[in-house]
Order: sequence, then C-alpha cells, then structure tokens
Amino acid sequence: MKRFMITFALALSAITPAMADQALASSKNCMACHAVEKKLVGPSFKDVANKYAGQGDAVNKLAAKIVKGGSGVWGPVPMPANSQVSEADAKKLAAWVLSLK
Repeated sequence: MKRFMITFALALSAITPAMADQALASSKNCMACHAVEKKLVGPSFKDVANKYAGQGDAVNKLAAKIVKGGSGVWGPVPMPANSQVSEADAKKLAAWVLSLK
C-alpha cells in the first residue's frame, strides 16, 4: 500500500504542473483559439512546440508574441495582443507550450 501511495503521489506531481498551466491558458482565453493537439483558429500548442524546438530564445520569443500578438508566422490570421497576460505568466505559458512536444 505504501508503495502504491508513493507511486500515486509521484504520478500526481508530474501531472499537476501541466494541468495548472493548461488552466492558466484557459483562464487567459488562449484556449479560445488554440488547443493542445489540434488546430483551431491558431495552431495547436504541440505544433508551436515542434516549430520552436531547440531554439534557445524560444521562451522569450513566444512570451513576447503572447503579450504583443503577431502575424504571418502561421498564415493570414493574426494573433491579437493579450494585454491581460503579465510578462511572468506569458513566460510560464510559453515554457508550458514548449514542453508539449
């Protein structure tokens, strides 16, 4: 029983940060245009993670796009600025997205 509880606690701790960051994405309205695994209005978060994989400045680059918006990278539909997201939350969201490969 003790082994089960330890395994369960470790599994839960591994899942919780990802769920917390998805909750942050939902609370900041990111999920209105994006999904983790499929394209909606914007690209899936996994597609974003794959595109920016291996780029050392990816967290800062994506955080800036989250706050300021952008256009032309994923097609003709621009991503609007999201002024309700702080720089710290934008970096947290960017790091989460990049972890989804």
